[in-house]
Amino acid sequence: MKVFSYLLTFICIFLVPLSFAHAEDTQLLPLNPDFEKDRIVWFDLEKKFGEVPPFKEGTRLGCLSKTLTNEFWRNVGKGYTLGAKKYSVMVSYMASANEEDPLGQLNLAQSMIKDGYNALLVSPMSDVNLQLAFDKAARANLPFINVSDAVIPMTRYFVGGVHYKNGVSIAKWFIEHFPNGGEVAMIEGQPLVYATTQRGQGFSDTINANPKFSLVSSVPGNWSEEQAYRQTLLIMEKYPNVIGIYAHNDNMAFGVVSALKKLNLQDKVKVFGTDGISRAYKMIASGELTGTVDSFPDVTGMVAVEVASRIFAGQKIPRVVETPQALITKDNVDKFLPRDIEKIIVELKQEYLKQKE
Repeated sequence: MKVFSYLLTFICIFLVPLSFAHAEDTQLLPLNPDFEKDRIVWFDLEKKFGEVPPFKEGTRLGCLSKTLTNEFWRNVGKGYTLGAKKYSVMVSYMASANEEDPLGQLNLAQSMIKDGYNALLVSPMSDVNLQLAFDKAARANLPFINVSDAVIPMTRYFVGGVHYKNGVSIAKWFIEHFPNGGEVAMIEGQPLVYATTQRGQGFSDTINANPKFSLVSSVPGNWSEEQAYRQTLLIMEKYPNVIGIYAHNDNMAFGVVSALKKLNLQDKVKVFGTDGISRAYKMIASGELTGTVDSFPDVTGMVAVEVASRIFAGQKIPRVVETPQALITKDNVDKFLPRDIEKIIVELKQEYLKQKE
C-alpha cells in the first residue's frame, strides 16, 4: 500500500502545473497562506460582509480530515458539527484510517464528489495527495475549501492559522526565558507538508537570528509520538547540553517528554508542542510539558462552515481566512481550558484586538 501511496504522490506532483481552477480564478498563483496578502481575520468576516447568510435547504457539506486518531482532527470535526447546528446545514465528517493513508483520503474525497455534496471542506494529508480530487471539483465548479495544515497549491480558499507564527512564538519564548542562550533542537512533522515547512522556518529563522542560540538538530518525527521518542534519545545522546526541544505537534511533544523522563532530564529540557489538545493542557498544568500553540481547531471548523455559507451567497471572500492561535504555558493554561467555544471566541477577539493596539 505504501508503494502505491508514494507513486500517487509523485504522479500528483507532475499534475500540479496542470491543475484546473474556477473560471474567475485563472490568475491565481500557488498559495502560501502564511504570507498571502488577500486575507481576512476570521472575526472580521461579519464586519466586512454582514451577518452569515442562510444555507439553501438541502445543502450538504462534505468535510474530510486526515484521521480521527489525533484529537486535533476530532476537534476540527466538533467545529464542523457546531457550525452545522449554528448555521442549519447538513455536515458529513469523514477521515482516513491514519495519517499514512493518502490514497485512502483521496478515495474518500472522490466519493464525496460522486455522492453530490455541494461543497468540500478538506484538510489534505499532504500538499499533493488530493490534487486529483481538487481538479475534479474545480471542473465541476464545486467549492473546495482547504482547512488548515497541508495546502493544495492552487486552492481558492484556505481557512486556518499561520503556521510560521507557531515557530516564531516558541522561539521568542526561549529567547525571553534564556537570556544567556543555549542549544535547542526541533522535531519536525511530515516532510514536504506546508505546516511542517512553515513551523520549522518560523522557529529556525527566529532562533538563528539570535547569536546566543544554536539550533543543533532538526529531524523528522512524521507526527508520530513513537518516532519523536526515538529521535529525542538520539538528539540527547549527541547533544547533551540541549535546553529545549520544539515538536511540530503535541503527540510528538509527548514522545519527547517520555524520552526525557527515561533519561531523567525532564527538569532540565523545556518542551513545546503545537495543537492545544486536552492532554497537552493537562501536562502543562502539571508541569510535564512547557507549552503548546493552541490552534483552536474547533473554532477553525466552525469558521470554515461560515465561509462556505458566504461563498454560496456569492460574497467575494479573501483567499485566506486566518483563524486564531495562542501560545499556552503555565501562565495562561487556565484561560482556555474550559472548551466553551462561544466564550473562547469572545476571549480570542479581545486578545487579538490587544495585539493590534
